[in-house]
Amino acid sequence: MEIFRYSGPQFNPYDDGANGEIVGDDGPWAAPVAAGPLNARLQIPGSKSLTNRELVLSALADAPSRLRAPLHSRDTALMVQALRSLGVGIAEEQGTGEYGPDLVVTPGPLEGGTSIDCGLAGTVMRFLPPLAALALGPVTFDGDPSARRRPMRTTVQALRALGVDVNDDGRGTLPFSLYGTGAVEGGELEIDASSSSQFVSALLMVAPRFERGLVLRHTGDSLPSIAHIDMTIAALAERGVTVETPEPGTWVVPHTPIRARDVTIEPDLSNAAPFLAAALVAGGSVTIENWPEHTTQVGGEVPGILERMGGRSSFAPTGHGAGDLTVTGSGRIAGLDLDNASELAPTIAAVAALADGPTRLTGIAHLRGHETDRLAALATEINGLGGAVTETDGGLEISPAPLHGGPWRSYEDHRMATAGAIIGLAVDGVLVDDIATTAKTLPQFPELWLGPLLGRTPAAVDPLSLL
Repeated sequence: MEIFRYSGPQFNPYDDGANGEIVGDDGPWAAPVAAGPLNARLQIPGSKSLTNRELVLSALADAPSRLRAPLHSRDTALMVQALRSLGVGIAEEQGTGEYGPDLVVTPGPLEGGTSIDCGLAGTVMRFLPPLAALALGPVTFDGDPSARRRPMRTTVQALRALGVDVNDDGRGTLPFSLYGTGAVEGGELEIDASSSSQFVSALLMVAPRFERGLVLRHTGDSLPSIAHIDMTIAALAERGVTVETPEPGTWVVPHTPIRARDVTIEPDLSNAAPFLAAALVAGGSVTIENWPEHTTQVGGEVPGILERMGGRSSFAPTGHGAGDLTVTGSGRIAGLDLDNASELAPTIAAVAALADGPTRLTGIAHLRGHETDRLAALATEINGLGGAVTETDGGLEISPAPLHGGPWRSYEDHRMATAGAIIGLAVDGVLVDDIATTAKTLPQFPELWLGPLLGRTPAAVDPLSLL
């Protein structure tokens, strides 16, 4: 098995005025067709979900924290820049991670009088307004034009219910501003988080700093991505904050210190999903190093899902609670019924478009409010290549159909871009319009994808060139 490890420039966009604005490359990216079965081994950078949660908790902690092997991407750069503008000290220090330095976060008095660029990062636009309410002074939030379509009304309403002065001109979206008074009383709060679990996570992380803590109740009919809320609760527990759940949809957070922590960030298992899925599409095997034995990441479900679609998976422990996770293709891709695939849905849909049986994905209506309307985007792009995808109220139905080459639009959505790359392994002529959008959570994607698939180390790709 060829060993592929990243050897290109490290991605450090936090200094020198880097604004994180994604620009297009010189033209469409021709998704490479696999020449034969894969035999690849690689490492994936840190989890975006964990990195940005730990950055927020570190900013609120009682002493400095160190994040080892964090993700360095556009989303995390935006989070770092935003926290720095609020008065949090964040320094880069040499570490052992292959993809960039460690981050040492030093809490300080939170200060307003700043504007925060959210880019297209849901974790920035949802996590930081409750934190900014603890600052003293005005804070304005805005982002990319596409970000202004993402639902934010729950954040605005929640802050107002907590006594925070918020001005959104009635839009319920970006841009908006708030005026922090340096403290939030807390108490009891009801919200409808049906459109995103991030609304719940945002409040849970900041609630220990509320003067009365928080009793939070979800009032909507459904709650998507509960696994991400569980991730938040687990991260709080590691810092000494116990979140009680007396009944489903209710969380009780005490007023208590948030402890500092030295934490190693797990690889991003959702970003690993397209690479593992490649084993089913192209045949052969793909191994991801440092896969955690136990995880709160949604991507931890990938091996089991790919097994249901015809693959085989194995795990070989290597110590320190991690090991090598290998997925091997069987030469066949089966369809499946899958509920609540969450952020894995674009990867699963791409594989399902190549399956020999129908697939039904349900419980993912909330993906219409992600970086783009992912359900409409997936249906449009797969059907544009000859596929047979139908949108339903809660998901997608995908039937077998012969595919052909053609343009694949990413819609400024990193997971749409990687979905096109997956299909391109088996279908010649798939042209992804903006592979640079993968810099949102995985700037090294083109190099990592070309390396394993072509059996060689491609010319180094400078991740900074994708911004």
